[in-house]
Amino acid sequence: MLSIAIGCDDAAIEMKNQILTFLQNKNITVVDYSCDQQREPTLYPDIAVQVAQTIKDGKHERGILICGTGIGMSISANKVLGIRAAQCHDPFSAQRARKSNNAQIICLGARVIGVELAKTLVDTWLDCDFDGGSSTEKVERISYYEQRQNL
Repeated sequence: MLSIAIGCDDAAIEMKNQILTFLQNKNITVVDYSCDQQREPTLYPDIAVQVAQTIKDGKHERGILICGTGIGMSISANKVLGIRAAQCHDPFSAQRARKSNNAQIICLGARVIGVELAKTLVDTWLDCDFDGGSSTEKVERISYYEQRQNL
């Protein structure tokens, strides 16, 4: 069964709660790493890296990160070696994030899109798998440059 990590900052708690319920109603296992689930105040980069690390470690297959714009979460999650987090605000981007870029994490902006669009984006992203093909070489090149930075 698919296991998803979800995380948000204080700007996105309402959207996160609605997406969490949406996923649970689809019988998808979701673990919440959001700021409202932490014992002490936590900044969004901490949440993004925590979610990304759980995916890298194999605890979850995919992750959803939500902040005001999705930008900060995406930048932060992409600092974890081997993680590809994509900020998406339309269905085509959500589809291509998976099919072309094999993104394990989708990042959404609660101040940029509405909840119903967010649900559509999550559904689109979850329904897609990496196509491989001509995209394989490109994703491998991303990994190549990522590894070079860590020498």
